[in-house]
Amino acid sequence: MKFLCIPCDHVMEFVERQLPGDGTLAAVFACGKCQREMALLTNPMETQFVSSMGIKIGGREVPTQPMEVTRTSLEGGSDAAFRPSPSAGSSPGAVEWSPDAVERLQRVPSFVRGMVKRIYTDYAREREIRVLTPEVMDTARSELGLEGM
Repeated sequence: MKFLCIPCDHVMEFVERQLPGDGTLAAVFACGKCQREMALLTNPMETQFVSSMGIKIGGREVPTQPMEVTRTSLEGGSDAAFRPSPSAGSSPGAVEWSPDAVERLQRVPSFVRGMVKRIYTDYAREREIRVLTPEVMDTARSELGLEGM
């Protein structure tokens, strides 16, 4: 959303954001051509609604990051995705994760954790390794050329 200066037909630029402390939010915009200013004032319910969606009024505070939208939409994945299913032990080629390996996997950023788990599980399954341990993970990293990652 952008604000347009009607007399100049110029896009107004963000100047400052204020949080008065009563639950409201004020944002000041100015026309770069004629220097007119305008303010946007939200009530507490609007402020809470906008904040709950993660919207930042007034532009970015940090530079954009690669795959930013994808990362943020994948955050907070299900922890159950990393627990073996009850039938996993009975299926042929099933790989069980040791508690130490699960703990190590939890330190992997959430947006790539599923892919990392799949790589290690496939590695173990191809080599008929039944229990995946941190030692197996180290060997896999070395053999698959993932040591720099």
